[in-house]
Amino acid sequence: MAKKTIGLKDIRALQPGETIWDAKVSGFCARRQKSEAVTYLLKYRTSEGRQRWATIGRHGSPWTPEMARDEATRLLGEVVRGADPSGDKQDKRKAATVGELCDLYLAEAQAGRLIVRRGKQKKASTLTIDAGRIERHIKPLLARRPVAAVTRDDIEEFMHSVATGETAARIKTGKHGLARVAGGMGTATRTVGLLGGIFSFAIKKGLRADNPVRGVDRPADGRRERRLTVDEYARLGAALHDLEAEMWPPALALAIFLAMTGWRRGEAIGLRWAEVDLATRTARLRDTKTGESLRPLSHLACAAIRSAAMRTCGPDEPVFPASKGEGPMTGFPKFWLRIAKKAALPPDVTPHVLRHSVASVAHDAGYSELTIANLLGHRKNSVTSRYTHAADAVLLAAADTVADRIANMMGDGKPESTVLQLRPAK
Repeated sequence: MAKKTIGLKDIRALQPGETIWDAKVSGFCARRQKSEAVTYLLKYRTSEGRQRWATIGRHGSPWTPEMARDEATRLLGEVVRGADPSGDKQDKRKAATVGELCDLYLAEAQAGRLIVRRGKQKKASTLTIDAGRIERHIKPLLARRPVAAVTRDDIEEFMHSVATGETAARIKTGKHGLARVAGGMGTATRTVGLLGGIFSFAIKKGLRADNPVRGVDRPADGRRERRLTVDEYARLGAALHDLEAEMWPPALALAIFLAMTGWRRGEAIGLRWAEVDLATRTARLRDTKTGESLRPLSHLACAAIRSAAMRTCGPDEPVFPASKGEGPMTGFPKFWLRIAKKAALPPDVTPHVLRHSVASVAHDAGYSELTIANLLGHRKNSVTSRYTHAADAVLLAAADTVADRIANMMGDGKPESTVLQLRPAK
């Protein structure tokens, strides 16, 4: 049928199953269904090239051809600005409850469509943590709540429930009851922070007009800045020495490297040979939690890196490879549990505690916050690192001093021959 400006006469003349296209607004049409009701529709393409149909409404109160045409024009304007009216409606239907909203949030993030700080996507490791908090805390307490009905009082009550380790979930031993899960005010604060991000996402999707998390007083994170004691360092050094002959050498080297540098575990595991310059004792990490980062390497850290080389490696290969297959090490948590058990370390001593410990040793040595930030890759790291290619002598000396002090606590003052027991590259 030829296009024409749709009017009331055209609507009345439509036969069941027939569609009439408007000549003024591209994609706007009216269709008489088999039920004989006439529906106004808009056919359009998203910025990604997907064809969509948006239902404007049925002819009659309140829709007239003129009103429907104006609405089609408005929707096309949104499409030009990158919106997807039909997709947004589907999202609203899918996210009627907080549980469904969380699923939509994770799906968008995992697909790379959720942009966070510095215009970047969320890292896979962060999404794993988010998913865990959603399953352990958010869904048990809020999953069935309508997104638009959640209030600030609900968020405050939620925070209290997480802090006390309670979830309003069904348990196997009874129809209803309280299930105890890991809680604490630190966990509550971080989970409420995640909820704030999820509700900000809901606002962008048009699921509600405000963020109920805003204005909720959240206590400080409450993370305990745990550091290793001198005795724990000594036990760790002895355990690493005893495990030399039976543990995968790169895993042993990685544990030593983390103890000497205080790097984040993921940063060290993801380190590639192209990012390391042993001649200048510098590592330039391409992508960290705080962006690109230049790090000084102590002599002992360089020795740990050399001991991890099981063969001649290409620039894109990991410094600390997996024991099976190719790629970076994936089983380090199991290796660490074995080391911690051998050293009789308490359960709260994780690889991240090594990071706090390096910072504490550096502070004890009298180094400034800026120097410690450069050693660890904190956000306070100097922006001048973007324009330099090697760590300066001051930072290298600081890295050596801190590593030497840690090595002394881990052994007899000669860690390169006792704890680090280097193996030549093959």
